[in-house]
Amino acid sequence: MIVLTTSSCSTSLFKVKPADRLSAMPADAPAVDVGVATFRAAPLLTDEETQELFEANLQLAGLLPVRLEITHNGGEPLEIKRLKFRLQDDANNQWKLISAKQAILRILKANGVFLYNPHSRKTFEKEFRAYEFDTKTPLTRDERQRRALIIFLAPEKNPVGSPHGLVLSIEGLAQPVSLKLQ
Repeated sequence: MIVLTTSSCSTSLFKVKPADRLSAMPADAPAVDVGVATFRAAPLLTDEETQELFEANLQLAGLLPVRLEITHNGGEPLEIKRLKFRLQDDANNQWKLISAKQAILRILKANGVFLYNPHSRKTFEKEFRAYEFDTKTPLTRDERQRRALIIFLAPEKNPVGSPHGLVLSIEGLAQPVSLKLQ
Protein backbone atom coordinates (compact mmCIF):
# COMPACT_ATOMS: atom_id res chain seq x y z
CA MET A 1 0.00 0.00 0.00
CA ILE A 2 1.32 3.47 -0.93
CA VAL A 3 0.39 6.39 1.27
CA LEU A 4 0.78 9.92 0.02
CA THR A 5 0.76 12.75 2.48
CA THR A 6 1.02 16.46 2.08
CA SER A 7 2.26 18.86 4.65
CA SER A 8 0.02 21.74 5.56
CA CYS A 9 3.06 23.86 6.33
CA SER A 10 4.46 23.47 2.82
CA THR A 11 4.46 26.87 1.20
CA SER A 12 6.00 26.35 -2.25
CA LEU A 13 7.20 23.49 -4.44
CA PHE A 14 10.62 25.17 -4.63
CA LYS A 15 12.15 27.79 -2.38
CA VAL A 16 12.10 30.93 -4.55
CA LYS A 17 14.10 33.96 -3.53
CA PRO A 18 11.95 37.14 -3.61
CA ALA A 19 12.23 38.84 -7.02
CA ASP A 20 13.28 42.14 -5.47
CA ARG A 21 16.44 40.38 -4.23
CA LEU A 22 17.66 39.74 -7.77
CA SER A 23 21.19 41.08 -7.74
CA ALA A 24 22.17 44.06 -9.85
CA MET A 25 23.11 43.55 -13.47
CA PRO A 26 26.82 42.75 -13.83
CA ALA A 27 28.89 45.86 -14.58
CA ASP A 28 30.28 44.23 -17.73
CA ALA A 29 26.84 43.28 -19.11
CA PRO A 30 26.47 44.24 -22.78
CA ALA A 31 24.51 47.44 -23.33
CA VAL A 32 23.20 49.44 -26.26
CA ASP A 33 21.68 52.93 -26.20
CA VAL A 34 19.03 53.62 -28.84
CA GLY A 35 18.06 57.12 -27.75
CA VAL A 36 14.73 56.59 -26.04
CA ALA A 37 16.08 53.63 -24.07
CA THR A 38 19.19 51.73 -23.06
CA PHE A 39 19.08 47.92 -23.13
CA ARG A 40 21.32 45.66 -21.05
CA ALA A 41 21.21 41.87 -20.83
CA ALA A 42 23.07 38.97 -19.25
CA PRO A 43 22.20 35.25 -19.30
CA LEU A 44 22.10 33.10 -16.15
CA LEU A 45 24.34 30.36 -17.51
CA THR A 46 25.06 28.22 -14.47
CA ASP A 47 22.98 25.83 -12.44
CA GLU A 48 24.28 27.59 -9.30
CA GLU A 49 22.77 30.91 -10.40
CA THR A 50 19.33 29.44 -11.03
CA GLN A 51 19.46 27.19 -7.94
CA GLU A 52 20.14 30.26 -5.80
CA LEU A 53 17.08 32.03 -7.16
CA PHE A 54 14.62 29.19 -7.70
CA GLU A 55 15.97 26.05 -5.99
CA ALA A 56 15.34 24.35 -9.33
CA ASN A 57 17.55 23.31 -12.22
CA LEU A 58 16.28 25.41 -15.10
CA GLN A 59 19.08 24.28 -17.42
CA LEU A 60 17.96 20.64 -17.06
CA ALA A 61 14.52 21.80 -18.22
CA GLY A 62 16.10 23.32 -21.33
CA LEU A 63 15.58 26.87 -20.07
CA LEU A 64 17.93 29.82 -20.26
CA PRO A 65 16.85 32.84 -18.23
CA VAL A 66 18.25 36.13 -19.50
CA ARG A 67 18.34 39.14 -17.23
CA LEU A 68 16.99 42.13 -19.12
CA GLU A 69 17.20 45.75 -18.03
CA ILE A 70 15.64 48.63 -19.95
CA THR A 71 16.30 52.21 -18.88
CA HIS A 72 13.99 54.91 -20.23
CA ASN A 73 16.08 57.87 -21.37
CA GLY A 74 13.21 60.35 -21.75
CA GLY A 75 10.57 61.23 -24.26
CA GLU A 76 7.53 59.17 -25.17
CA PRO A 77 6.65 55.96 -23.30
CA LEU A 78 8.28 52.85 -24.78
CA GLU A 79 5.68 50.31 -25.93
CA ILE A 80 7.45 47.13 -24.84
CA LYS A 81 4.63 44.89 -26.08
CA ARG A 82 5.69 45.76 -29.65
CA LEU A 83 9.20 44.45 -29.08
CA LYS A 84 10.26 40.99 -30.26
CA PHE A 85 13.10 39.31 -28.38
CA ARG A 86 15.11 36.67 -30.23
CA LEU A 87 18.09 34.64 -29.09
CA GLN A 88 20.51 32.90 -31.41
CA ASP A 89 23.72 30.98 -30.74
CA ASP A 90 26.89 30.69 -32.84
CA ALA A 91 25.49 27.58 -34.60
CA ASN A 92 22.56 29.74 -35.84
CA ASN A 93 20.13 27.89 -33.58
CA GLN A 94 17.09 29.95 -32.64
CA TRP A 95 16.05 29.82 -28.99
CA LYS A 96 12.31 30.25 -28.39
CA LEU A 97 11.08 32.96 -26.03
CA ILE A 98 8.53 31.43 -23.65
CA SER A 99 6.28 32.72 -20.90
CA ALA A 100 6.81 32.08 -17.21
CA LYS A 101 3.75 29.79 -17.30
CA GLN A 102 5.37 27.63 -20.01
CA ALA A 103 8.67 27.65 -18.09
CA ILE A 104 6.94 26.44 -14.93
CA LEU A 105 5.48 23.44 -16.77
CA ARG A 106 8.95 22.54 -18.10
CA ILE A 107 10.53 22.91 -14.64
CA LEU A 108 7.96 20.61 -13.04
CA LYS A 109 8.35 18.00 -15.78
CA ALA A 110 12.18 18.09 -15.79
CA ASN A 111 12.34 17.80 -12.01
CA GLY A 112 9.82 14.96 -11.92
CA VAL A 113 7.26 16.88 -9.89
CA PHE A 114 3.90 15.26 -10.57
CA LEU A 115 2.29 14.96 -7.15
CA TYR A 116 2.09 18.12 -5.08
CA ASN A 117 -0.06 20.23 -2.83
CA PRO A 118 -2.06 22.55 -5.16
CA HIS A 119 -1.48 25.48 -2.80
CA SER A 120 2.28 24.88 -3.01
CA ARG A 121 2.14 24.96 -6.79
CA LYS A 122 0.16 28.21 -6.80
CA THR A 123 2.70 29.74 -4.44
CA PHE A 124 5.60 28.61 -6.65
CA GLU A 125 3.86 29.98 -9.76
CA LYS A 126 3.27 33.34 -8.10
CA GLU A 127 6.85 33.59 -6.83
CA PHE A 128 8.35 32.49 -10.16
CA ARG A 129 6.14 34.83 -12.21
CA ALA A 130 7.36 37.77 -10.11
CA TYR A 131 10.63 37.43 -12.08
CA GLU A 132 8.91 37.67 -15.47
CA PHE A 133 9.65 40.81 -17.47
CA ASP A 134 6.49 42.93 -17.86
CA THR A 135 6.04 43.35 -21.60
CA LYS A 136 2.43 44.53 -21.42
CA THR A 137 2.88 47.88 -19.67
CA PRO A 138 4.67 50.73 -21.47
CA LEU A 139 7.92 51.89 -19.86
CA THR A 140 7.64 55.57 -18.97
CA ARG A 141 10.04 58.28 -17.91
CA ASP A 142 8.44 58.11 -14.43
CA GLU A 143 9.24 54.41 -13.98
CA ARG A 144 12.75 55.07 -15.36
CA GLN A 145 13.98 51.47 -15.34
CA ARG A 146 12.59 47.96 -15.56
CA ARG A 147 14.52 44.76 -14.95
CA ALA A 148 13.51 41.15 -14.77
CA LEU A 149 13.96 37.87 -16.65
CA ILE A 150 13.00 36.77 -20.11
CA ILE A 151 13.19 33.01 -20.57
CA PHE A 152 14.27 31.11 -23.65
CA LEU A 153 13.76 27.45 -24.47
CA ALA A 154 16.79 25.67 -25.93
CA PRO A 155 16.70 24.40 -29.50
CA GLU A 156 15.05 20.97 -29.60
CA LYS A 157 14.17 21.48 -25.90
CA ASN A 158 17.48 19.92 -24.86
CA PRO A 159 19.09 20.65 -21.49
CA VAL A 160 21.22 23.79 -21.62
CA GLY A 161 24.92 22.99 -21.66
CA SER A 162 27.42 25.70 -22.44
CA PRO A 163 25.94 27.74 -25.27
CA HIS A 164 28.42 29.83 -27.24
CA GLY A 165 28.05 33.06 -29.15
CA LEU A 166 24.64 34.03 -27.79
CA VAL A 167 23.17 37.13 -29.40
CA LEU A 168 19.97 38.75 -28.16
CA SER A 169 18.14 40.65 -30.90
CA ILE A 170 15.40 43.15 -30.15
CA GLU A 171 13.09 44.10 -32.99
CA GLY A 172 10.25 46.60 -33.05
CA LEU A 173 12.29 49.76 -32.49
CA ALA A 174 13.23 52.36 -35.10
CA GLN A 175 16.41 50.32 -35.53
CA PRO A 176 17.04 46.68 -34.58
CA VAL A 177 19.22 46.09 -31.53
CA SER A 178 21.70 43.26 -31.00
CA LEU A 179 23.51 42.41 -27.78
CA LYS A 180 26.33 39.86 -27.84
CA LEU A 181 25.78 38.11 -24.52
CA GLN A 182 28.97 36.04 -24.45
